[in-house]
Amino acid sequence: MATLFTRIISGELPGRFVWRDERAVAFLSINPMGPGHTLVVPTAEVDHWVDVDDELLGHLNKVSHRVAEAVRTVWQPPRVALIIAGFEVPHLHLHVYPAWRLEDFDFRGAQTDPDPAELDKNAEALRQALRDGGHGERVPA
Repeated sequence: MATLFTRIISGELPGRFVWRDERAVAFLSINPMGPGHTLVVPTAEVDHWVDVDDELLGHLNKVSHRVAEAVRTVWQPPRVALIIAGFEVPHLHLHVYPAWRLEDFDFRGAQTDPDPAELDKNAEALRQALRDGGHGERVPA
């Protein structure tokens, strides 16, 4: 059975995509821990990050870095968080989001009912920052 993320990647379920290439996608979390909280996900279903090959893990890290640069540009936080947790969905995903304090790393602080208009605005801000950063070919319309 396809994972929730595979269903989002295939378009079966909606997602606010900010990056797409042949091996990875990035889309906004529906339970953000901060503005622009993005999940970087391989298109291939891999459950645990230690099971992914080095090349794909490196690619996911590169995409996460590009998203982090956009997050830093848009929100200018003192830190950009990068977390691999893996308990929420059994499909490898890297969380990238702005962090202003240590408490921002606690998943219990994630929003459970974010404003869809705010998510749309944040997604477009990230897309524009990625385009401005020279990655327009990877930014979905």
